[in-house]
Amino acid sequence: MAADPVQLNWRHVTSFTGPVPSARHGHRAVVIRELIIIFGGGNEGIAEELHVYNTATNQWFLPAVRGDIPPGCAAHGFVCDGTRVLVFGGMVEYGRYSNDLYELQASRWLWKKLKPYPLPSGSLPCPRLGHSFTLHGNKCYLFGGLANESEDNNNNIPRYLNDFYELELRQGSGVVGWCIPQTKGAPPTPRESHSAVVYSKKDRGKSKLYIFGGMSGSRLCDLWELDIETMTWSSPEAKGIFPLPRSLHTANVIGNRMYVFGGWVPQTLEDDSPPTQERQWKCTNSFAFLDLDSMEWMTLMADSSEDRKHWPWPRAGHCAVTIGKRLYIWSGRDGYKKAWNCQVCCKDLWYIDTEKPPPPSQVQLVLATTNSFHVKWNDLPTVEGYLLQLSPESPASTDAGKPAPLSEISALSSTITSTARAGPLHSQSGLVCPQRFEEGVDSPASPEVRVDICQQNSSGLTSQTSPSMYVQHSASDHDIVDMKESLAEKKTLSSGNTELNGKLKGSAGSKSSAALSTSEQCTSLAKSTSTNGQTGEQTALKNGRRQWYDVGIFQSNSAEVTHFFLLPDSNQSSTNKAADSDLSDYTMLKKHDLCPGSVYRFRVAAINGRGIGPFSKISQFKTCIPGFPGAPSSVKVTKSTDCVHISWESPSSPTGNILEYSAYLAIRTSLPEAQNQLAFVKIYSGSETSCTVTASQLANAHVDCSSRPAVVFRISAKNEKGYGPAIQVRWLQEKT
Repeated sequence: MAADPVQLNWRHVTSFTGPVPSARHGHRAVVIRELIIIFGGGNEGIAEELHVYNTATNQWFLPAVRGDIPPGCAAHGFVCDGTRVLVFGGMVEYGRYSNDLYELQASRWLWKKLKPYPLPSGSLPCPRLGHSFTLHGNKCYLFGGLANESEDNNNNIPRYLNDFYELELRQGSGVVGWCIPQTKGAPPTPRESHSAVVYSKKDRGKSKLYIFGGMSGSRLCDLWELDIETMTWSSPEAKGIFPLPRSLHTANVIGNRMYVFGGWVPQTLEDDSPPTQERQWKCTNSFAFLDLDSMEWMTLMADSSEDRKHWPWPRAGHCAVTIGKRLYIWSGRDGYKKAWNCQVCCKDLWYIDTEKPPPPSQVQLVLATTNSFHVKWNDLPTVEGYLLQLSPESPASTDAGKPAPLSEISALSSTITSTARAGPLHSQSGLVCPQRFEEGVDSPASPEVRVDICQQNSSGLTSQTSPSMYVQHSASDHDIVDMKESLAEKKTLSSGNTELNGKLKGSAGSKSSAALSTSEQCTSLAKSTSTNGQTGEQTALKNGRRQWYDVGIFQSNSAEVTHFFLLPDSNQSSTNKAADSDLSDYTMLKKHDLCPGSVYRFRVAAINGRGIGPFSKISQFKTCIPGFPGAPSSVKVTKSTDCVHISWESPSSPTGNILEYSAYLAIRTSLPEAQNQLAFVKIYSGSETSCTVTASQLANAHVDCSSRPAVVFRISAKNEKGYGPAIQVRWLQEKT
């Protein structure tokens, strides 16, 4: 389905730190995880430095490279295979081109010049620039480019190429050598400054190399396809409106679409004759994609010379990379000043989200108190924030024996050397499996969501709501802070016509004179419970639909939840936000504090430039009941030769005298009721704040691989009233 151009919003990155590269064109870029690595290009001379931009921290830096550092080059080949980067060819000075091959090990920032085996004839691909160099599997494919036939660098005699080479890579480092594959069909005509991408169709699994546009005396707009399996060239027929002929553009594959941005295009198409004057060509900021399954072009923005505040300026010779579903572009030239005898280059960084973000992981509970939750979820790359919502139930009974659910946190031991080996299950004694039920919930993410309830029996063993994650830091009220500039551009709220500008006011940690007191709020919630003892869905359902309330928008993937926001009755339906709903202005809403001993359902959705994505699966947690102890804290796990030592501190705010502690270990089990759940066995009970786990006990341990592999422990404290919430610890293991 074609994308809606109105929903595609470019973001101009204006807030960053570190040494920014000089404006340039003819450079290249690759991505390693969240890092954009830029090399080469230039304007007044060719740049030699390697620049890196961290998209997660918005920071530029210059890594300290060493080894066989290559000279600066422009219009070169640049590909990434894992954490190694390959550079081939390019212009090293005016009129002098290269056919050298270099490898960068980015994990060590170590350069190495490679010497691949030549062709059987003893030759190598000739020096060139403007070629395509495309990675697929363990091979790189070199096509076309521009060679200089003159031996005198000052007397440039250009020759357009359409030769095709294959370079086989060695595992991890190094290459084997060059070869010329035997191809079928008519190859593309000679060209340079074209684009090349590889796409594998999901239904057929066949990989195709697509070449588009380029320069061969005049700009081109033809499309070529190479079936890599059969090595057959063809010129596929495409539907839709083709982009204008162009060169020095970029093409990137996201999903099943090839996105084409910018480049040199004709000034006018009235004259079919080849252009002979430079003024007939111009840079463009047009943006289109080709659906590689249906082979249909879709224009997202036609060429425009208008001053668009939220769209990149026209440019050519820029670089473009993808991280997830996000496309980044940086720098490039936007014209030529004869008076200055140089190109005019941009120095700006832009990105665009081509799809809404996927749903985050289920919300995890880190810590529960009588009137707050500390929750966490998996962090997603290339998102601008998270919308957290909850759906309350009636306050639960405060009877003894029904304390609040477990608190989850993770600890990392610096002495881990290997994954705990699993052995036979010797005993099922003390094994408790969590209960489970299914409930139909109105959720955009899933029409039927499985919800695991946290419970605790008299032995103090708690069940897990969902797999926990490694917590790297504690959340605070500062997690609801200034959003990135892109969130300041969000839609205007219809009620009051108030715009959400940057800082999110009325955050979870602030107080509001309009908010009810905790006791009044809890009473008002309890009044909605039916008098016949059914405490169920009246507070959570309206017209058969579950009501969801905003907790807030968070920039990080954790939150301290003390209240939620209430919408007026006339706007109540908007709490069931779909993915394209407007964001609420929380300064105009009343707050409702969390109540002790109450059950709340949670869900979270990510936000990017396309809007709010689908919500996660639903989690359910319960606030603590007054009188029970809190969870132990500051857990440390250390490994010795034949055992593991666990220590902890008493609850930070204990209620009453702590009588004892209990520790549990998640074990492997084949019991049907324990499938897809964690089953625990008690490994310690006593008054000390430490215990030892023997090798025989660890032999039965279950290694939880829901995120990073880990052995799971739980520890809880008991006072005169009973056991309080447990703290969950994930002892991270090495991958095997």
